[in-house]
Amino acid sequence: MTEPPYLTYSRYLRERHGCIVYRVAVDAGFSCPNRRNGRSSGGCSYCAVDGSRAPYLRRSGVNVPGCTNGSGFVDAESLASQVRAGMAFLSRRYSAQAFILFFQAYSNTNAPVEELERVYDLGLSLAPFRGLNVATRPDCVDEEKARLLASYRSRGLEVWVELGLQTAKDETLLRIGRGHSSQDFARAFRLLKNHGLAVGAHLIFGLPGESFSDIMDTIRFVGALPMDGVKIHNLLIPKGTRLARELMLGEVTTPGPKRHLEYTLAAIERLPPETVIMRITADAVPADVMSPRTFWTKPEFTVRLAQEMRARGARQGRLYGLA
Repeated sequence: MTEPPYLTYSRYLRERHGCIVYRVAVDAGFSCPNRRNGRSSGGCSYCAVDGSRAPYLRRSGVNVPGCTNGSGFVDAESLASQVRAGMAFLSRRYSAQAFILFFQAYSNTNAPVEELERVYDLGLSLAPFRGLNVATRPDCVDEEKARLLASYRSRGLEVWVELGLQTAKDETLLRIGRGHSSQDFARAFRLLKNHGLAVGAHLIFGLPGESFSDIMDTIRFVGALPMDGVKIHNLLIPKGTRLARELMLGEVTTPGPKRHLEYTLAAIERLPPETVIMRITADAVPADVMSPRTFWTKPEFTVRLAQEMRARGARQGRLYGLA
């Protein structure tokens, strides 16, 4: 199969580990400091209660205990069930041969460091994982937590921290209720890099009020740091969110697949050639999404993006460092 003209996450993992590697996403019950009452209310304007949980976990029917206070909440059997379900699905669907443990849902450093170590150790004990990935927020990272995460590298694990940025435009961050600034993100990035950790940024294209120029400013921001990896999401509006109410009032729109393809192609050309493109579209259960109502499947989007890049002579990094 011909590789697309950018560094995909699958290719990066295959070249690094010498086999087909997939991440096993788990929900350990972590909450988020941007929400009130655990997971029940508040948060970013686009975030649903189940919004950051892997869709295949929901389809598997594995129970995940609710988090109320950010600590003492993970259930060992639930975590083990998620790992078993995830590994079975990924082996069957994608012929996965090795796995990375991915603490995905919500802010997975939002607890005292002793609790984090207990939860991480429990998860890692459930299978011979090649690595540890942790998704979190810039304001949930400090020196002690960075040191803990770095300690897993001494076990031979590849350790990544995925930080939610979404946009480098502080006006938009305020509008969507992120609760941090672009400089908070940059400080967290530098702290994690000082401990030798790989860092990926989560970005959303099509946020309210943002233009193509705003999105490219964000790409230049993360490219200048520079990030080890980038996850690109098209804006989705889940039911029951604050953004859903704004949608009903006609105050926001979401990019369709053709517009998102243009954003993504332009972004990839402006990112460093060595930055791993970890994701190019969002992933959600269609029944939970109010907008966009129709969108290309992930495989279709991937194929069309590669075709369009080749047709235009586009490639990752071609415009990196240019105005």
